[in-house]
Amino acid sequence: MSTKKMLVLFGLLIATAVLVAACAGPQGEPGPAGPPGPQGPQGEPGPALTVQDITCTECHNDTALITSKKASWETSLHGSGTAFLEEGGRNDCAFCHSGAAFSAAVAAGQNFSQVEAGDANPTHQDCRTCHQIHTTYTSADWALETDAPVTMVTSGVTFDGGSGNLCANCHQARRYMANFAAKDASGNPIADKYTPTIRFNTHYSVQADVLLGAGDFGVEGKPGSHYSMVENTCVGCHMGESAAHGFEPQLAKCQECHADVEDFNVNGYLTEFEENYKALEAALLAKGLIAANPDGTYSTVTKNADGTPVVLDPGPAQALFFYNLVHEDGSEGIHNPNYFKALMENALAALAE
Repeated sequence: MSTKKMLVLFGLLIATAVLVAACAGPQGEPGPAGPPGPQGPQGEPGPALTVQDITCTECHNDTALITSKKASWETSLHGSGTAFLEEGGRNDCAFCHSGAAFSAAVAAGQNFSQVEAGDANPTHQDCRTCHQIHTTYTSADWALETDAPVTMVTSGVTFDGGSGNLCANCHQARRYMANFAAKDASGNPIADKYTPTIRFNTHYSVQADVLLGAGDFGVEGKPGSHYSMVENTCVGCHMGESAAHGFEPQLAKCQECHADVEDFNVNGYLTEFEENYKALEAALLAKGLIAANPDGTYSTVTKNADGTPVVLDPGPAQALFFYNLVHEDGSEGIHNPNYFKALMENALAALAE
């Protein structure tokens, strides 16, 4: 074939290819995958794991590291209490009454007033409530869920007590006296008048407020020395160096400042307080503000003899509220002795009028 004919034929082939490419349709679906290729050779075996390589053994080992904490924890109300069964399913209670709900809310940056749903499967407070269990699978998981300062929901005051901040998330007031303001027929608050209910109190576990001297109880308070001087506040006093999980106050912590004391009655404070508390109780009984129960306890009187609601002036109301506050705090004022001494004097003076 001559060179000229070859060039013509080559040109025709190119033109045909261009036309075919220009007229090509859309790409079709991919075909089925081909069979797998042959398996490659097995690699060299890695080094055998030793006990030292398994981080779980930092906690789960043949020591009493876990069992000793669990044993003392089970003696505490956190470990043995049953309130979670009754209250954990309620959205306004779950934050503190269900350990799992507490962990979830803390992770979400919520406080107890922001939880929108109760826990359908509530748990009591356990290791996971306070500690970052099974996050890294090392001993670092003993770290607390949080130790960030806490803005108190009712007072707005900030509690910043180190590790005790974890406790303050729950151990704070839910309400003050302002929540019990008397109301007129239209439902408007009546100035300086209060209507007590059977729960004329701050709600349980108000220790953080007491340590800070917060609350509308008739006396201006300030943080006590047990807040400002005790490292890690609640944890420092109730767990101490041994990190006891029964949460009983540790006398050794008191002795760091009060070297010679042999009990919690430092400088006779408890003796004086208990005498004054009996006097307060007697005065409230005489005024008809509390009434004795068959079991020897006392309840707030909420109705007059004619069935109408009791309405109190500020002084008697503050005295009654303080009487109940002592129960909610549980320390007989040891958390903030100067504050409780002032509150006691204010209450007794109000009832003496």
